[in-house]
Amino acid sequence: MAFGGGGSGGGGVKVAMRFAEHVVRGRWFMFFASILIMAAAGGTYIFAIYSKAIKTSLGYDQKTLNTLSFFKDVGANVGILPGLINEVTPPWVVLACGAGMNLVGYLMIYLSVSGRTARPPVWLMCVYIAVGANSQSFANTGALVTAVKNFPDDRGVVLGLLKGFVGLSGAIFTQLYRAIYGVGDDGASLVLLMAWLPAAISLVFIPTIRIMPRNAAVDGTGPARKRERKAFFYFLYASIVLAVYLLVMNVVELEVLGFPKPAYYVTATVLLLLIFFPPGFTISAKFR
Repeated sequence: MAFGGGGSGGGGVKVAMRFAEHVVRGRWFMFFASILIMAAAGGTYIFAIYSKAIKTSLGYDQKTLNTLSFFKDVGANVGILPGLINEVTPPWVVLACGAGMNLVGYLMIYLSVSGRTARPPVWLMCVYIAVGANSQSFANTGALVTAVKNFPDDRGVVLGLLKGFVGLSGAIFTQLYRAIYGVGDDGASLVLLMAWLPAAISLVFIPTIRIMPRNAAVDGTGPARKRERKAFFYFLYASIVLAVYLLVMNVVELEVLGFPKPAYYVTATVLLLLIFFPPGFTISAKFR
């Protein structure tokens, strides 16, 4: 696709802006945005890390903690409501609802654990964690279902990649948490991170998550179709590299006593570079 423009500096800026807008509004950047949303939607997988803070600060016994875990699982696995909303509204409504639920649910848990509000009854804590965990279903529906509709010929690949990033989200949260707050933190700050980060990512990328018309050039088995499939393999390779990196760093940090705080900054920086590396694939897949 050609982008016209004058030879002056102002014309070059306009061409660059049009190019960036074209990329951001494309199907491939939408897929990358879905990856980021899914990579931040797995807060339920790290309950074991912040449950100690809940147990200590609120004086819960193990039975009460198990009850909270049960409602966390219920919230994470009940996806009827976002599915119904997605049938009658555009994806941005589902993602906005999920962002709001995530922020409210985990923020109330953080305020309770940090002592900034009165100690809530157990049933109210169960509601908080169920609401926060249910936001994962909204992210799954808003981002994953939309991505599948935009790539109907590669439904299995899209599902596998996006669900894989949900599985990596727990390790991603752990690395960012250690870099920002350190290993000596009481765990309450992790709940605060879980409250604002997924909500912020969803709200930032909401404009890019939408159903897009299918390009006839990629139908069938032509060259465009082969380039599209090749681009998915690049995303797969990037996810494998990211998974191996997270595995190695978690093992190293557990084995090395007194892992220095500056080293966490380095590991988190490399992590972010690996996560944000795939946008190059989106550009090459669209314009090669």
